Amino acid sequence: MPTFSDGRSARTSYRSLFISDLHLGARACRTGPILDFLRGVEAETIYLVGDIFDLWHGGRLHWAAAHDAIMAELRARAKAGTRVVYLPGNHDARMRDPGAAIEGWELREAVIHTAADGRRYLVLHGDQCDPRILRWHLMTRLGSRVDALLRQFDGHLRRRAGLTEWEQSFVDRMLSAANTLLAMGDRFERKLTRLAGAAGAVGVICGHSHKPGLRRHNGVVYGNCGDWVDSLTALAEDFDGKMRLLSYERAPVPAAMPRPARPAEGKAEAGALAEGAM
Repeated sequence: MPTFSDGRSARTSYRSLFISDLHLGARACRTGPILDFLRGVEAETIYLVGDIFDLWHGGRLHWAAAHDAIMAELRARAKAGTRVVYLPGNHDARMRDPGAAIEGWELREAVIHTAADGRRYLVLHGDQCDPRILRWHLMTRLGSRVDALLRQFDGHLRRRAGLTEWEQSFVDRMLSAANTLLAMGDRFERKLTRLAGAAGAVGVICGHSHKPGLRRHNGVVYGNCGDWVDSLTALAEDFDGKMRLLSYERAPVPAAMPRPARPAEGKAEAGALAEGAM
């Protein structure tokens, strides 16, 4: 569990938490950081913003006790009264099918979130704004297979280099760069912010691209949760309605908690969380 500057191991509380792209069941899933992060935060509402599970490749799921522990943590939150809203993405698109259900979770394609200050945000995974070719089933399966093979190769390299799951490898950086190219510059952001404007919202909160961010695009707030394969990030809403980009860091606690930095200024550690706010 993350620790904080006064030595506590208590959870940090937020009004709302937005987390996406866990990819539970994929070889690339970082179960250790995910579980550690979830145990260190709490919120009145948790939005699971797509690709929580990796179901699209049709192959064998990589599932272990740590995956069960993550699911148990989320189920326990729902049972304790936390509202859990699950918005499936392209990797777990079968959960969009009629009749799909997870006890205690609300399943939605998209939702409008009203913050404490009254601002409204459109929340959805984001694959809805992919270029048409990337939405073809054949392309998505091909991409998943290539990713799985690269991750398998990465596993061998990690063992030889003595890297832990907390450390980023060359393959991680290469896949992150590929995700940036597939996002086609800022076209992905433009489409999503236009969609938010059409819905009467001041901003959009999404995942999908694995590129975390919290900024304004033509006057509309663009928030991307990032992912838990490479960036280890999430978005959170404070009790006054302020949005924050959280970056998980398994690092020593500083003597004093620094002032939160805006995303463009880089990371600032706050216990195990680095934050940028808007």
